[in-house]
Amino acid sequence: MNKFSFEMNPLLVGFEHLEQFLKHADKTGSDGFPPFNILQTGEDTYRVTLAVAGFGEDDLSVHQERNQLVVRGSRKGRDDNKVFLHKGIAQRQFRKSFPLMDGVEVTSARLLRGLMDIELKLHSADSAAQKINIASGGAERRIRS
Repeated sequence: MNKFSFEMNPLLVGFEHLEQFLKHADKTGSDGFPPFNILQTGEDTYRVTLAVAGFGEDDLSVHQERNQLVVRGSRKGRDDNKVFLHKGIAQRQFRKSFPLMDGVEVTSARLLRGLMDIELKLHSADSAAQKINIASGGAERRIRS
């Protein structure tokens, strides 16, 4: 596994926010459960993958709260009447949060084969700009964004 530093590459000037994102994400959750990867999938797209074996869609929730991506998992009562000889698959309740910089939007989440993929898109400052028409002659116009 290669650890990467943005300071080492002059071509990555301006992407320091990603390094801060990774550092904070690494510190969330003191026990490291569930394990996760963060992958850059395109110029302005990213994927957070969490290993959530044993959790179903109804057990998981993904929210974008202010500038945070929050993933919660909770399985209740399914194993109460079972007798385990060995229980090595962790299925405990968890909450993972990842800081998001301004302009990052959660676009989708999918659960497949015990892995949850959460897709993120970074909108550039240019895409937020829009031309506002100015009305003249006392006519009032509402501008919708």
